[in-house]
Amino acid sequence: MEEFHNGNEGSFNSEEADNIVKECIEGVVGADDYSQSLVNKWTASIVERCLTQLVKQGKPYKYMVTCAVMQKTGAGLHTANSCYWDTTMDGSCTVRWENRTMYCVVSVFAVAIA
Repeated sequence: MEEFHNGNEGSFNSEEADNIVKECIEGVVGADDYSQSLVNKWTASIVERCLTQLVKQGKPYKYMVTCAVMQKTGAGLHTANSCYWDTTMDGSCTVRWENRTMYCVVSVFAVAIA
């Protein structure tokens, strides 16, 4: 297991994950307008890109990524999560991204491999 640590010891870096998620969302949705027919494709692409980029870091974590895309109509959206884990190593981040026609909410959960 030692090869996983190789200078990457420490807790989950949520700021780094935030940046990865934002880049992935921009890369998939960019300046597009909301389109019901593209939502399934967008959400699948966003979670796959996020997972790929997170795993490329080579850090000893298992990742879970969720994504929700919602058209801006004035309706409310509330999300919450709760985790029972080792707060010194494990972590999560949630990114809320928007453009003029939609919201995108992506959550990343990282659980250290023991």
